[in-house]
Amino acid sequence: MKFLLMTLGCPKNTVDSEMMAQLLVEAGHGATAEATEADLLIVNTCGFIRDARQESYAAMKALARSKRPDQALIAAGCLAQLDCDSIRRRIPEVDAVLGTRSWSEIVQIVDELQQRRHGVCVHVREQGNLVASTRRMALTGRSAYLKIADGCDAGCAYCAIPLIKGPQVSKPVETILREARELVQEGVREIVLIAQDTTAYGRDLGMQDGLPGLLGNLVEEMPADGWLRILYAYPQHISDALVQVMASHPSICHYLDLPLQHGDSDVLRRMRRPHDVDMVHDRIAALRAAMPDIALRSTFIVGFPGETEREFAALLDLLGRIAFDHVGVFTYSRERGTAAADMPGQVPAAIARERHNAAMEAQQQISLSRNREQIGRELRVLVEDTARGQARGRSYRDAPEIDGSVIISGDAPADTFVRVQITGARPYDLLGRVIPTVD
Repeated sequence: MKFLLMTLGCPKNTVDSEMMAQLLVEAGHGATAEATEADLLIVNTCGFIRDARQESYAAMKALARSKRPDQALIAAGCLAQLDCDSIRRRIPEVDAVLGTRSWSEIVQIVDELQQRRHGVCVHVREQGNLVASTRRMALTGRSAYLKIADGCDAGCAYCAIPLIKGPQVSKPVETILREARELVQEGVREIVLIAQDTTAYGRDLGMQDGLPGLLGNLVEEMPADGWLRILYAYPQHISDALVQVMASHPSICHYLDLPLQHGDSDVLRRMRRPHDVDMVHDRIAALRAAMPDIALRSTFIVGFPGETEREFAALLDLLGRIAFDHVGVFTYSRERGTAAADMPGQVPAAIARERHNAAMEAQQQISLSRNREQIGRELRVLVEDTARGQARGRSYRDAPEIDGSVIISGDAPADTFVRVQITGARPYDLLGRVIPTVD
């Protein structure tokens, strides 16, 4: 049988999809990018916020409309875990539902579909979590995500992830190292570590500060010229040991993603987030002291219940004082089952949108200023595509799929590293020219 696997949502879904695809291939099934060629239509959905759910439903409905009687439609992932009954009601063409805590049972689902006579195959577990590991299907490009843990124990008031994924479960160190070796053997040059909170890695395994030790082991698996990048690091868990290991190993990118979510301590308390804003400034000062060239990213939520103009102004003040290189701003999404859904003072959508626009406009100027500081520097760039004498790639300052690019004039083959002289700056991208190598 041939399968089409469509992935929506975050990088953690990407990893699950790559592993599901490999399980299917090992079972004798073949991948295809064309729905008309597929026997199995699989959508790995996202259910984190309302917009993501709508996108997931739209993707499944589009496949359902053109689905042939001999094809099977499988709803997998976060939305399948969160709202199995709704999927079955809204899209009766769905033949199977596979939750986030059961994705490793994809081959079993396919076997059941081949043998079934009627009904929908449902594999949705309500308890526990799943951090399975299998070799990944052949990757494209030279970057890959490596999920070191899944689930979350934080209990933020706005977040549905614990409802979807369950408590945090960390992969054993040896499993992570094996995955890293396999990725490197496939030609991967950049490994991006992901989890709901990478800095909480190993806590469920009895480790107090597991990420620095894991990084020390991972650098031994990386190629000499490779990159190791860290996403989703909570500021309260950025230890001195983590700062030191990042600063000490050239293969660890001087880049960190710190999802702060707000800049006002009162809002952070209501969010059930760490609310010591002074601690955030201290940790960022430590990072910049150890790595003056470090690039920092963060995400923020505007329009959280009860957010006042004063509290929003505190967020803008934080943006100006810290001057992040990259920022994502999101309007609060009221999610069923979360503590924030029932909080008083729900902010009108129009006000939330205004605050979103104001925050993004403020950050755009900050990002432009930070990018202008790069003019004249030589940066090592991983080229991702090239056409007609121009190439596009990323430096250590840009994470795949979420940050900007380096737009390069000159010959630069895809999937290679080149040295680039930065000649210009835009709010989100840098401009540069290839520095010729000397034989």
